[in-house]
Amino acid sequence: MSSMKVIKKRITSVNNTKKIMKAMNLVAASKLQKAKARLDDIRPMYSDIKKLMENIKAGVSEEMNVPFAEEREVNNILYIVLTGDRGLCGSFNATVSKEALAYVEALKDKNAKILAVGSKGWDYFRRRGKEIIYRCEGASEASSFADAEVLGNKVAEMYSSGEIDEVYIVYTHFESVLTHIPYIEKLLPLKAASGEDYDAGASIMSYDPDINTFIKHAVPMYLNITIFGAMMESAVCEQASRMTSMDSATRNATEILEDLTLEYNRKRQGMITQEITEIVSGANAQQ
Repeated sequence: MSSMKVIKKRITSVNNTKKIMKAMNLVAASKLQKAKARLDDIRPMYSDIKKLMENIKAGVSEEMNVPFAEEREVNNILYIVLTGDRGLCGSFNATVSKEALAYVEALKDKNAKILAVGSKGWDYFRRRGKEIIYRCEGASEASSFADAEVLGNKVAEMYSSGEIDEVYIVYTHFESVLTHIPYIEKLLPLKAASGEDYDAGASIMSYDPDINTFIKHAVPMYLNITIFGAMMESAVCEQASRMTSMDSATRNATEILEDLTLEYNRKRQGMITQEITEIVSGANAQQ
């Protein structure tokens, strides 16, 4: 009898867990729709901004001496790593953190600085003894352009002062609900467009009052929009991963409930059969 009580308690516990997973799945699905709508709105703009800056870089000659476009000796590299603030989203946080760590380890001769957006990334690199110069929390699900602007201005200031020599952003790119790809993208110094992305007119563009002033004002905007776009990509991927994980957990809970119910019914049937056998045996013994 005690065994049946244990099974019944497990059935109740799993059933309650299933309800929670189902609710979280619905919440994640709702957040995913909203985040995807925001991403669709921002994607064309930040893609065009990146292309514009790459074309400007392609038209810059070495004689111009443009600070944000010139190549310099690399000693300090800044990695902006975008993760989530919460778990229960499958391998989303681990995948992008491992990708960033692999890139850091591949350049061991350079001093790596981490700008962690999301508490999961901060905790991941803190436990591995990496230098974290800035920590941003609460921006993974409720990110705004103001959050990206703070980060972009900080990065531009550090690069202008010579505190860092290269800037990379590591985030998860959204392809579909089931496909999320970790990306590592170089932000500074500006890279030149090549191939079909190159606009031949960039080399004959004129700047007012001059190219240095133009880039000085354009780069912070480029950084802000690019970081904001990456934050939107990461937020969509996080909700998609959480929705998929909760859906999988709900299905697993259903399977466990079926197995437990079957086991409970077998034990109950066994007890009923045993009681009937005992009654029949007792009746036969009295005859």
